[in-house]
This record gives sequence, structure tokens and C-alpha cells, in this order.
Amino acid sequence: PHHTSVRPTAMFASATTTFIRKAIRSSTAAATCNAQQFRSISITPALLEKLNVQGLADKVNLEGQNVLMRVDLNVPLSKDDDVTVTDDTRLQAIAPTAKFLLEKGANVILCSHFGRPKGEIIETGKNGRLNPVVDPLKNILGVDVKKVDDCMGEEVEAAAKSLTKGEVLLLENTRFYKGETKNDATLAAGLGSLADYFVMDAFGTAHRAHSSTAGVTDYMKLSAAGFLLDKELKYLKGAVDKPNRPLCAIIGGAKVSTKLPVIESLLEKCDTILLGGGMIFTFYKALGYDIGKSMLEEEYVELAGKLMKMAEEKGVKLILPPDVILADKFAEDATTAIAKASEISGDWMGLDVGPETLEIFKEEIGKSNTIVFNGPMGVFEMKPFACGTITVAELMAEATDRGATTIVGGGDSVAAVNQAGLGDRVSHISTGGGASLELLEGKELP
Repeated sequence: PHHTSVRPTAMFASATTTFIRKAIRSSTAAATCNAQQFRSISITPALLEKLNVQGLADKVNLEGQNVLMRVDLNVPLSKDDDVTVTDDTRLQAIAPTAKFLLEKGANVILCSHFGRPKGEIIETGKNGRLNPVVDPLKNILGVDVKKVDDCMGEEVEAAAKSLTKGEVLLLENTRFYKGETKNDATLAAGLGSLADYFVMDAFGTAHRAHSSTAGVTDYMKLSAAGFLLDKELKYLKGAVDKPNRPLCAIIGGAKVSTKLPVIESLLEKCDTILLGGGMIFTFYKALGYDIGKSMLEEEYVELAGKLMKMAEEKGVKLILPPDVILADKFAEDATTAIAKASEISGDWMGLDVGPETLEIFKEEIGKSNTIVFNGPMGVFEMKPFACGTITVAELMAEATDRGATTIVGGGDSVAAVNQAGLGDRVSHISTGGGASLELLEGKELP
């Protein structure tokens, strides 16, 4: 296992840092955004203090006013029927802001994308219409939720104008329009015609300058951050920038390409970084290990090696799992074995971290006062390979109980913590995967 324990002594060489960022960006061109889509303004605590939803209500009498509220309604649906919501975490998360606005007498017009329909109208499923969330939202908000089958146009404008006081209107999937992800001005203006005030509470898409998250603000009298966005920034940015030390980050997930910039940034801030998930095999390859049939992103082997060297130079503990759970195939009924990380061979593939690793993780988490968990330790959806992720979730809960600040950073980590029934035993569960990663990476939100 590769880890170091010398205290930090020097800053990164700026040339090396620039090299890594450029290499990541050039290798993931599909994920990069046109710089012109992003505004130069950054969301700072001072700015939020002036523009949060409470401040909006203090400035404006919202009774009878239409407020367009950008939310993140991307909830998982049952594979059995493509209709039943299986985890309502993101729906519950919008309730504080929506209920606050309703109590002020405002009409709340909810706006969200759902999946990636890429400009096509899809009737059902994870890229389809928002119909599956209507009934759950009614139960959560305690009011009727009307829905329209578009997000702009005459019919939608008529529905918005008919709202009287304390009503909720749900717009259709914004990504049925191709222009949404390009910050199209026509769509932004169409959304802007529905209300005079805008509240951004979709942290899950706060890292993207789209028509419904950024462009729409040009057509509003006032725009504000919702309680959820405020809370996310407080925990994710505040806890990492000014942590109660020691600060430990647990970074997992399948793809090393999405995590290398985050790890690079965290090396400037963390005392300890624990690695898990499919991405560890790219690091093992950098160490010269045989990884069998395990997941590998060959183009990032060199960069993984550079990060390990950086960690050593800074004296940050960057801990790779010393053992893994192997499988002879990617299936729940696979034959499994425990092996040292340096002893993987043949057709075996690593699908979870091993018991020795979890003992080391327990020790490191146990002595940390701020802990960020982003990405599962293995293929937790399959029971034989869920132990690592569930154990880390349990260690997070134990750390919370003793007074540590614990943050679960979006995506599969949230699903794993909720699956373990521990969602109420961590300090904060983030609703944003990509957004939480970009904040941890130190990027500014548009």
C-alpha cells in the first residue's frame, strides 16, 4: 500500500498543477463546457447573505407573486415500472425553501431537468416526463401540485397567470429543449416570462450555466439562493476551506478521470485522503502492480503517479487499500477471494476494498474531526461487494456521534448511506454529485 505520513512542507509546483489540470481537461473534452456559458461572478458567503430567500422575502411582499424555483428533481425510479420513486432525498431537500415561499403567500413554479433526454420528448423513464414526482411532491409539500406538459409557451404562461396565492405549478422537463444545456436565450426568456422572482435551489446543477439555472436570471427583477444551496455551500465549501482538523477525505467511485482534479485540490487542504472504488486500480498500475481484469483508465496512469508523488512531497497521507475483494466475473454470484493489492493476477477483478483496508480506514476516520465522503468503495449495488461502502457509512455515523463534522458528497455515496439507514446520522448529505465535486475541487459556481 502506498501512503505517506510526513507533515506538509511545501506548496505544489504551479507548473505541475497546471499540467495535470490541462491533461484532465484535454482528455475529457466531452465533459467540458463552453467558457462563454459561465458567468464570472462567484457565489461567496457574503453574496449569499445578501441574496438568499430570506433576504428576498424581507425586500419584497411575495403574497400572490409568482416565484420560479429551480430545483433538482432527479430522483431514481424503480426498474420494475419506471414510475415509482425509490429515493425521495432530493424531493425532501426542496421542501424548506418551497414551504417558506408558500407561507409567504407566493406561488411556487417548480422547474427542473430530468435525466438526459438530449432535446427529445420521452414519455417515461429516467429521461422522461416529470409525472412520477407529482404525487410525492404533493405529500411532501402538503398542497396540490399542478403540472403542465411544457416549460414555456402560451399554455404554460396561461397556467402561470392563473395562479392566485400559495399554489404550486410544476413545469415539464427543461431538457426536452436542446437549448437548455447551451444557455439558450429563447428558453431563458420563456421561463423568465412566468415569474418576477427567481430562487435557485438546485445544487445538483449549480455547476452548470444552463437556461434554467443562469440565463433565466437576466429576465427577473430579483434572484436569490434557496436554503438548500445556502446549506450546501456552508458545509461543502466552509468545512473544507476552514475545517476542524484533522480533515479526512474518502474518495471512491469507478472513474479516476473525474476524481483526479478533486484529489489534486484536496492535497492542498486535507491531512488524510483515503482512496477506494474502481479508480484505485489506475493508481496500482502506476505502482507497477498487476491488476488482472480490474477497471483501468490507462491514459491516467501517469497522472495518478504524479499525484502520489505530490502527496509524498506535501506530507499528506494518501492511502491506497492494501487489500481488495476479487471476483472472477462482474456478477452477484461470482466466486470471490481476498487478495493483497500487489497480488492480483489472471482474470480476477477487484470489486471492493478488503478487511485490512477497513481497519486502516477505521483508524484514520476515528481520529479525524471533519470527514468528507464522495464515491463508493466498491460495487455496493451487489451484496458481496457492498461491505466496504457500508462500513465506511457506519464509520461516518460513529464519527458524527462523537462530534465530528461528516459530509456525504452526492451521487452513489448518498444512495449507499441511505441504503444503510444512516442518512440521519451524518452532519450533511449533499444533493449534488458534480456540483459537490467542483466545490471540493475549488471551482467557482456560475
